[in-house]
Amino acid sequence: MRTTVTLAADLAIKLKKLAQRSGRSFKATLDEVLRKGLLTQARAAAPKRFVVVPHAGGFRPGVDEARLNQLLDQLDADELVDEAGSNR
Repeated sequence: MRTTVTLAADLAIKLKKLAQRSGRSFKATLDEVLRKGLLTQARAAAPKRFVVVPHAGGFRPGVDEARLNQLLDQLDADELVDEAGSNR
């Protein structure tokens, strides 16, 4: 496909030098640079997949679940006593 493109002078110089170093034509060099640039941009636009890493639940060693339930019951009882005392 033929298309006319106006390049900035500094880019044209860099492309010509790159073409000379690689031994390819200016057109082939321009095609390669555009492909790489577009591919890089497409990869950057794709969001990374979010991965959830599960961890084992439960209490830490030394924590007694039965004792925790007793403490919660005590807190509930204390709260009821406080509410009853404030209603007087």
